[in-house]
Amino acid sequence: MRIVVVEDNHSLRKGILYRLQDDGHTVDALEDGDAAADFLRQETCDLVILDINLPGRSGLEVLRDLRGRDDPCPVILLTARSSTADRVAGLDAGADDYLVKPFAMDELAARVRALARRKDVAPRRMLALGALQLDYEALQLSDAEGPLDVPRRELSVLAALALAKGATVSKDRLLDHVYGIGSETDEKVIEVYVSRLRKRLAPYGINIRVHRGIGYSLQAGAE
Repeated sequence: MRIVVVEDNHSLRKGILYRLQDDGHTVDALEDGDAAADFLRQETCDLVILDINLPGRSGLEVLRDLRGRDDPCPVILLTARSSTADRVAGLDAGADDYLVKPFAMDELAARVRALARRKDVAPRRMLALGALQLDYEALQLSDAEGPLDVPRRELSVLAALALAKGATVSKDRLLDHVYGIGSETDEKVIEVYVSRLRKRLAPYGINIRVHRGIGYSLQAGAE
């Protein structure tokens, strides 16, 4: 899954980041409410782990903004407040789960797995790309005969381009989408993924346009 972690405590944010990455997730780590609100308006993710007490906007404000756009992305709230009233306020704002600090990383990982199972029974969010269908939550690409064998990181690049709906997406943004914000991965790897995708998609009439010095855009036509 792609998970966004919003936590201003550096040590805790790094601890969560490393644990989730060890569990195989892609993680974007942010440290203030304003940056989180802006990021979540522009990017899609599978889960948000959101501290309540943040610099800038509070976690509750970020959560209300998310739900105000009818975004159903699951949210786990983190807080040092343990009163019933605080828990109720968080759940009423639209949180799916709630963890009181300090907590064990094993418990957080279990809550993440539980919400992932809940998402698996929800209707899939599909995008039509010419003769293909992209399930951009499960990262599965299919044609009329069934699923295609495409590596997940290539599919993550494809999902970011497809969700941009024809707009140009920079290499930096694609890199963040695949590996998470702050990754030290060389952006040249995106060139490799795009090159492979272009070859895979060409037989279906789907083209990834290269905008030199800017980024890439997706054009999906008929087969």
